Amino acid sequence: MAKHPIFTMPFSKVYPLYVQKAERKNRTKVEVDQIIFWLTGYDQAGLKQQIELENDFETFFAQAPAIHPNSSLIKGVVCGVRVEEVDDPLMQKIRYLDKLIDELAKGKSMEKILRQ
Repeated sequence: MAKHPIFTMPFSKVYPLYVQKAERKNRTKVEVDQIIFWLTGYDQAGLKQQIELENDFETFFAQAPAIHPNSSLIKGVVCGVRVEEVDDPLMQKIRYLDKLIDELAKGKSMEKILRQ
């Protein structure tokens, strides 16, 4: 079975879109980064390296230090798909990130977004 095109898309191409989406709704790049750090376990240096190396989403998540144990609490619909029902583990992680960025853009508090 062929890989989904998003798996081979460079994370560095999508990251600025996440930031733009947040900033259009008066949120910040710092908040986007905080969400990524929480979900993946990356720190600022690790995220910067992933972007500079132009790693694809598959590599980005494969090299993530630690997917947050509370990520399973992320529920809801993104792009018409319920994130908790996505079968492919990589696609589910990508959808988790999309959902968290959506929640940020919709004005949710960071405490709620980070499932605290």
